[in-house]
Amino acid sequence: MIGKLTRRIALVVVGALIAVLAVAGVNMNGFNPFQSIRTDRSQPALLKSIKDVSQYHAAIGNFEVVVDVEDGAGWMPDIIAGRRTLFVAAGTVNTYVDLSGLADKDLMLSPDGKTVTVRLPEAQLDRPNLDHDRSYVFSQARGVLDQIADAIEVPQQAQFFKLAETKITTAAEESELRKQAQDNTQAMLTGMFSRLGLQVTFLDN
Repeated sequence: MIGKLTRRIALVVVGALIAVLAVAGVNMNGFNPFQSIRTDRSQPALLKSIKDVSQYHAAIGNFEVVVDVEDGAGWMPDIIAGRRTLFVAAGTVNTYVDLSGLADKDLMLSPDGKTVTVRLPEAQLDRPNLDHDRSYVFSQARGVLDQIADAIEVPQQAQFFKLAETKITTAAEESELRKQAQDNTQAMLTGMFSRLGLQVTFLDN
């Protein structure tokens, strides 16, 4: 019994000594018992499926928005409860023209075979692709109760990403992205048909 107790005491003493040396920065030939080691046992990524696409991705818009959200607590003063968050979000919006929608009536060759008339589908906007590395909480003012709540449970930022996505979508809809994508698609097709010796005319939708 005494022998077991002695060994336990010795292990505690040795552990404490190593901890003191490590904190003091003593170089024990590179040995640090408290150094964390990460082992990656993840499985390789598997390709689940391949989907054919017939879209010409014609333009990409880069956007940045500052989301300013204030959550109050009714009658309680801001110093007690409530928060105001400034969240900076950055992302891109891809614009494409889906050429799979072209029908025979949308692609007509002249009788002499020298001119082709094309009616293109309207350009479409993809959902915003937010860059998480460039999106962050810039500042946040919190009441005392909110500070206590955050100390207990880490606040989630998903709501800010969702709101930023909505605002970027609106900005993309109001921008010239669709027109730019339409122009780029026409330029691409003009070059392609010209190499075939054809002149191209585009009809309005």
